[in-house]
Amino acid sequence: MSVGTVGLLVPEPVRMPSRTTGPRLRLVASQGLLYPDEGVGPGRRGYVRAPASMRLTRRGRLVITLMVTVAVAILAVALASSVDAAAPQIDHATTVSLGQTLSEVAAVQLPSLPIRDAVARLQLANGLNTSQVHAGQLLLIPSLP
Repeated sequence: MSVGTVGLLVPEPVRMPSRTTGPRLRLVASQGLLYPDEGVGPGRRGYVRAPASMRLTRRGRLVITLMVTVAVAILAVALASSVDAAAPQIDHATTVSLGQTLSEVAAVQLPSLPIRDAVARLQLANGLNTSQVHAGQLLLIPSLP
């Protein structure tokens, strides 16, 4: 092949038109952003200042989340320590007789309380989940306030 035919096979570079049809970028102040306002008039564009807004970075969101978590944990510990969940004071102990129920023990040992409250106090003082007791079982009787 000759040099002349090689020139015919290589295409000429084509120039593409520029895509700068929109407004040029401008530097803006940190108080707010400028954005184009289409309602200025025919053929003219104006710029309106957008309201200033705060954007948090990932680190800022993490710091706020950690501060809230710590505050909630401190509040939970303060509330938990203020609750007085002391064990009931034990006055004396008694042994369950044959055929005796927890309600009967409550009525005899804590006569000043309603039966329901007396049974609940006996269950709490002895760590009972049910009202079932058996003969020979030792029950702790809480003192009354």
